[in-house]
Amino acid sequence: MNLPLVPALDAVTDALSRMLGQEAKARPGRQHQLDAAYFARVEAIQFTVAHDDGIGWENWEQADIVLAGVSRTSKTPTSIYLANRGYKTANIPIVPESPPPDALYNLKRPMVVGLTTGLDRLVQVRRNRLLSLNQAPETAYVDDERVKAELAYARRMFADNGWPVIDVTRRSIEETAAAVIKLVEDRGAA
Repeated sequence: MNLPLVPALDAVTDALSRMLGQEAKARPGRQHQLDAAYFARVEAIQFTVAHDDGIGWENWEQADIVLAGVSRTSKTPTSIYLANRGYKTANIPIVPESPPPDALYNLKRPMVVGLTTGLDRLVQVRRNRLLSLNQAPETAYVDDERVKAELAYARRMFADNGWPVIDVTRRSIEETAAAVIKLVEDRGAA
């Protein structure tokens, strides 16, 4: 038996109006106002998607944040989370055999943040990634010595450039993003 929902919703709306002592303002979708903040978030998301994984480095100066880290340090999901909070975020993988463009070292406006993680955790995450792609589980991508060298290379790059570093080993995406936002806010307050 299908009952019409409108009378039921009207009854609930009337009851809430009486209880709160306020007249209901029937505006569906009101929680998603199309204001300047909304459009800024949309712009941040578009920028972030267009600048994922080292793409579009020519425009990084327009970013609020650039995340750098070796493969599987949650750069992309953290970038998307930050974009949803309104931050234009680019990210770049740090690969010793393929150094980043010089533009990374000359950025003035965006805050560059290094992401790192523990060796054992990184190897485990990479192994799982290979398995999910049905690829051979034993490659240089998961070799302890090679991964250790990658992490050392990235940490040296972060230190040489004075970039803040966040260890994501035991952090959720939200926790990492919150730490990045705090760094950005602290920089703005200085």
